[in-house]
Amino acid sequence: MRHHLRCWEPQRKQAPQAPTVFLLHGWMDVSASFQFVVDLLPDHWRLIAPDWRGFGLTDRSGGDAYWFPDYLGDLDALLDALAPAQAVDLVGHSMGGNVAALYAGVRPQRVRRVVNLEGVGLKATRPAQAPARYARWLDELRDGAALRDYASRDEVAARLMRGNPRLRPEFAGFLAPHWARETAAGRFELLADPAHRTSSPILYRVPEVVACWRAITAPVLWVLAEHTSEAMSFVHGAEYRRRLRAIRSLREATVAGAGHMLHHDRPDEVARLVVEHLAGAPAP
Repeated sequence: MRHHLRCWEPQRKQAPQAPTVFLLHGWMDVSASFQFVVDLLPDHWRLIAPDWRGFGLTDRSGGDAYWFPDYLGDLDALLDALAPAQAVDLVGHSMGGNVAALYAGVRPQRVRRVVNLEGVGLKATRPAQAPARYARWLDELRDGAALRDYASRDEVAARLMRGNPRLRPEFAGFLAPHWARETAAGRFELLADPAHRTSSPILYRVPEVVACWRAITAPVLWVLAEHTSEAMSFVHGAEYRRRLRAIRSLREATVAGAGHMLHHDRPDEVARLVVEHLAGAPAP
């Protein structure tokens, strides 16, 4: 599969060598999403941000659904190709944070440090939910998935700002051409495979996730936003606290004045936390 990568090579060749950092974007997002944080990171770091399969300019799977383990496979292949002889740092947002945390447990020798930005996982599920989940998946396969298009890049930018009221207009203007492309009809379609909208039939199995987290050897910084979404309110409960205890070397931080897209809302604070954690300093 052809992957599109956004790379920032070190600008200061004589600076102390820093490890390679992979920046992993979230669902319905693209690698350019990290630009505002990258602008504030040390210029001697080597930064690599892939578009996940079916997003941005990376190839689409060609099927009618996407499977989460494929992201682990893609990351494994990218690390083998781009950083074969070193342990790397992973900074992931949302879905990318979930991939980073799982991968750090599955391939602990490949990961030096992890920064997880709102990649909290999902609510626990019960086996009794399986019949309805499979039925919903079958219905969506039958009906097909689609994404709406837009009349202009300005309309795309406005859509981004509706989704995140804290997004600055200039940031929305930067993201819009990376988030959508012009069609032959002069409309603008999102750079995302509509199949991503298809629900997964596979239940979120907390014991399996926790088993992976328990195998992590890298220090992990777990970052939440002050105004996290209602759908993620479960992270404040006792059951979620028990999950986190599986991670042996865990620090936690909260970014004030930010929602789920905290790397857009407060790139300054996110960059500070990333730099401190990857340098080995404690985050507050």
